[in-house]
Amino acid sequence: MTTLWDTTGTDVVKALSESRRAAGFVASGVALTLVVVANEKHVPAAEEAASIAAAAHPCRLLIVVRRQIEAPMPRLDAEIAVGGRLGPGEAVVMRMYGRLAAHAESVTLPLLAPDVPVVTWWHGEPPEKIAYDPLGVFADRRVTDAREAADPIGALHGRAEDYAPGDTDLGWSRTTPWRTLLAGAFDTVTGRPTSVKVVTAPRNVTGTLLVGWLRSRLGLDVDLQETAKRGIAEVTVEIDDGTRIQVIRQDSNHAVLRRTGVPDRIQPLARRSLGEQLAEEIKRLDPDQPYGEALGAATGLSGLNNRSPIRSHVWKDPMPTATPAAAQ
Repeated sequence: MTTLWDTTGTDVVKALSESRRAAGFVASGVALTLVVVANEKHVPAAEEAASIAAAAHPCRLLIVVRRQIEAPMPRLDAEIAVGGRLGPGEAVVMRMYGRLAAHAESVTLPLLAPDVPVVTWWHGEPPEKIAYDPLGVFADRRVTDAREAADPIGALHGRAEDYAPGDTDLGWSRTTPWRTLLAGAFDTVTGRPTSVKVVTAPRNVTGTLLVGWLRSRLGLDVDLQETAKRGIAEVTVEIDDGTRIQVIRQDSNHAVLRRTGVPDRIQPLARRSLGEQLAEEIKRLDPDQPYGEALGAATGLSGLNNRSPIRSHVWKDPMPTATPAAAQ
């Protein structure tokens, strides 16, 4: 680990290059650059999740911590590790102060691995608009987590209004075990679904996206019911031949699959760690069209996948605007 205090972006680039040479690291094995944006108090959780994802997908990991934007003087502190605690690849943790924090791209852009895609993940509350953050504008894939917002469902609607192909949300990756079970249950179904019911916790982003996925796939309205239980509790599908398919969560790791005329089966339905969810989202680097369809169906917006994937930066000063003193 190399630590640089009150440094410059140029010195960080040089230190990373020196650390790579010292470790004998081969840059050709890097598949992408993962940019993580995190608040200081969430850095340990963000580092843990990012290191899990980096272990699954060789990448250059850049963690951007915007600290004390109101500080009078810009400053950059950096930690550089190659094959260390942040995974087997290259990692740089950058803490930025003052106006530098508002222009994090000036330090981050020169550190991107050459000729590979860029994924930006916002740990914590997603940005109001991704175009306000250059770290998202230059990325090929952009990962948010609407669950972390004060109003999760409102944030999900914001993600739909702001959507561009290449966006995704960790709420979508949390639907994967449910989608896998439900898709498998339909392998031998010959009839046509006539009704669908989803039982989920109130204002649950994952449940809402699962409802959107079912709407987009089955072309049916979904009966959404609330429960005091955590997350998604049950999905029931009625088929026109009288068959009923139910997936009911049993505990944190299992579900019961019930189907008319077939004995109940216990199926794996594990709640995955944040790092595993992130690893799933960076596994694919092209736009996730099923997510766009599900997000649109969940929020009532159509044509999300037809939008341009190219974003243009819209400057928004993160500094609070001073209120002029009242005239005396």
